[in-house]
Amino acid sequence: MTTVLLTGFEPFAGAASNSSWDAVELVAEGWTGDAELVIELLPVTFAGASAAMRQLIERHSPDLVIGVGLADGRDAVTPERVAINVEDARIPDNDGDQPVDRAVVFSGQTAYFSGLPVKAIAARIAEAGIPSRVSDSAGTYVCNSLMYSTMAAVVGTDVMAGFIHVPCSPELAAGTGKPSMPVEDIARALAIAVEVSLEALIPDPDPLVE
Repeated sequence: MTTVLLTGFEPFAGAASNSSWDAVELVAEGWTGDAELVIELLPVTFAGASAAMRQLIERHSPDLVIGVGLADGRDAVTPERVAINVEDARIPDNDGDQPVDRAVVFSGQTAYFSGLPVKAIAARIAEAGIPSRVSDSAGTYVCNSLMYSTMAAVVGTDVMAGFIHVPCSPELAAGTGKPSMPVEDIARALAIAVEVSLEALIPDPDPLVE
């Protein structure tokens, strides 16, 4: 059976929740796909998130890995095109680590491109009436670090992997004036992203032949 690993993040920066994990949990609650869906909560720490992801990939041997993170201030679901080999934190992570211009992997390659069909994902989500677009920058915080580490972990294998940023929930954005999106819509978008990725990963075994 095909296995999908879908991860979200714990709250950080004093927030009460994290819409990435809230949405991932909703995806799991409504999951009816043929693939086995494994969800996991990751810490918002540079060292912990990457180490946990490597362990999860080793434990579950997934065919598809999608990390999900919160992008405060974004107004759309944004599949990330690229992760760069830089950790540079505006605020400390949940362990108090605040790197400046540190490599994710010492002597690692400069960047990794997503293995997900990012344009197809964004287009299908938008067709469903949910704002979505491809992002060319995953930032330099824990989300980028996790995406880079994930891609480094699966390079040279048949595992498809990538990362998607999602907006704040209305509860998180309350009183800030920042854009938000209902968690239910974020969950629908993530389910679509998984569906589109599986379609790309597993071609139709019985194509019509004239």
